[in-house]
Amino acid sequence: MNFQIGESPFFKIAKNAILLVAALGLLAGCSGRDTLKYEDRSVEEIYDWALGYINKGQYRYAAVAFDEVERQHPYSVWARRAQLMSAYSYYMANKYQEAILTAGRFISLHPGNKDAAYAYYLTGLCYYEQIADVRRDQKITEQALSAFTEVVRRFPLSEYAKDARLKIDLTQDHLAGKEMEIGRFYQTTGEHMSAIKRFRTVVEKYETTSHVPEALHRLTELYMSLGIYPEALKTAAVLGHNYPDSKWYKFSYELMQKYSN
Repeated sequence: MNFQIGESPFFKIAKNAILLVAALGLLAGCSGRDTLKYEDRSVEEIYDWALGYINKGQYRYAAVAFDEVERQHPYSVWARRAQLMSAYSYYMANKYQEAILTAGRFISLHPGNKDAAYAYYLTGLCYYEQIADVRRDQKITEQALSAFTEVVRRFPLSEYAKDARLKIDLTQDHLAGKEMEIGRFYQTTGEHMSAIKRFRTVVEKYETTSHVPEALHRLTELYMSLGIYPEALKTAAVLGHNYPDSKWYKFSYELMQKYSN
């Protein structure tokens, strides 16, 4: 579930503005360049032009037009609105890095503004939508987790906090999946202590994720292979207590039965 700025009170204010979508040619879009032809226009007119581009789904042009609002009228109340609208437009155009930078500038300039919650949330979305599969580096996943955590920490009652909490769970599950992949690799190559470290990280740091049952079973296997039977019994017991219906508990139970026999 992705909240968009169109659903927020901030966007409702902007949406209610009069759209002046006329044939003025403010953007030099026909040339393929994301630049504006400088024209001495009022802040309201430029802002409304930017909204017009959003209305037509031309988000890349909208972002540049909103940037022009800030450039030509940096001290107006419209500049603050345009800054966040620019970040939103870049996001909708899949220009994630530009969106992150613009949202970050809004946060640094207006940390106490009521729309700062959305700026943090939008930053999280930009990282979240770039998350790669667990076989690749997970730096972006960690950045998404950090941004969504800030939303919940700073704005727990905001309209974005609920979805941020959901995405925190999903990013943690993804990070746990990466640890599991590395742990399995170490286990198959005989690097047992390195594998144990990875699986313990899943159990201790990502204890609410879907990977914990398998991590406990893998730990049971590894402790058994190393002859550390008390630890194997302990992890198997934790697995059975918390996940009695899991297939991983069945595997650990069968393994422990072989040992007891």
